[in-house]
Amino acid sequence: MAYVIGDNCVACGTCIDECPVGAISEGEIYHINPDECTECGTCASVCPNEAISLPE
Repeated sequence: MAYVIGDNCVACGTCIDECPVGAISEGEIYHINPDECTECGTCASVCPNEAISLPE
């Protein structure tokens, strides 16, 4: 199950550079492509707003 980015994303860009497969795209709120996400969790570990998590 791919990680998702929640509404508390402030589009700071920290996660984009950390994603090893380039699954995150920019926008008002960033988006993780579930087909590309390898579920490594690197993005979630660097997010300063804790906006990235596994879906419940």
